[in-house]
Amino acid sequence: MEKQRRVIGVGESILDILFRDGQPVAAVHGGSSFNSIVSVGRAGVPCTFVGYSGADIVGQNTVRFLNANGVDTQHFQLRRGEKSAVSLAFIGENKDASYLFYKEPPRAEASAALPQMSRGDVMLFGSYYAVCDGMRPLISKMLEQATKQNAIVFYDLNFRSNHSSELGQLRPAIRQNIRQSTIVRGSTDDLEVLFSSRDARVIYNMYISQHCPYFICTAGAGQVVVCTPGGIHEFQAPPVEDVVSTVGAGDSFNAGFTCALIWEDIMPQDLPSLSKDDWQRLVGTACDFASQTCQSTENYIKYYEKYPHNPHHFGTRT
Repeated sequence: MEKQRRVIGVGESILDILFRDGQPVAAVHGGSSFNSIVSVGRAGVPCTFVGYSGADIVGQNTVRFLNANGVDTQHFQLRRGEKSAVSLAFIGENKDASYLFYKEPPRAEASAALPQMSRGDVMLFGSYYAVCDGMRPLISKMLEQATKQNAIVFYDLNFRSNHSSELGQLRPAIRQNIRQSTIVRGSTDDLEVLFSSRDARVIYNMYISQHCPYFICTAGAGQVVVCTPGGIHEFQAPPVEDVVSTVGAGDSFNAGFTCALIWEDIMPQDLPSLSKDDWQRLVGTACDFASQTCQSTENYIKYYEKYPHNPHHFGTRT
């Protein structure tokens, strides 16, 4: 029997304390890929998370939280003598957030044991964590393994303006991540910081297509643009009622997309034959995840019952 496919998330772990009108309203475990993997676990898709935290009460609670949400923590380290990262997220009138971070620069440990990937697994990673000097040895090893094992690599650029002063030195790592990825996603905000443009087509043609064939650009409540060698597809993100917070919406989009790849039994070799309808289904599931997260103070979905948790639910695609 072929091994069940899973999602391998790689990223930082941080405790987000959310403020509204100057007062704390919630404390939630966060981090870009962390948020994504929790949504994957809540959706019932097998998954594991590669990362670390301090061996303090925050780190211990983080492990319990991941396990309670269906995420394997065999490769999540609790490091003695290190404080867990904390951020303050201030929710604005338009439901987005500005942040203050209290953490040390990310760093990998040479002794860290990495999960073994299999054919068709999905490696999910991104943000500053994926390009900073301290994490490059770990990220490079995992990307090499993903390529060797024919896994799908989903890279979220997720590069914010607070790191723009470092862009010159980080650009080679960003380019290498794109080169070793199967699918790259970026928001229009990411594109503006990285490439001084918000036009997905321009960015794809100038910076992405020669390295990675598939690019997804999101624009909040606007259009989702999917760029492929066979053409460019545009889909309108559905309206979301009763928005509480947009924190984690992009991370949940990533989770929904990776879950859909597994639910629809899409392997790397299937990507060139996907039709516009196929891409629309994948994007639709991703938007469902993002929409649900916008209606909560949490950074992830509550549950997802639209599809049975069976990767062959859709049968054979035509």
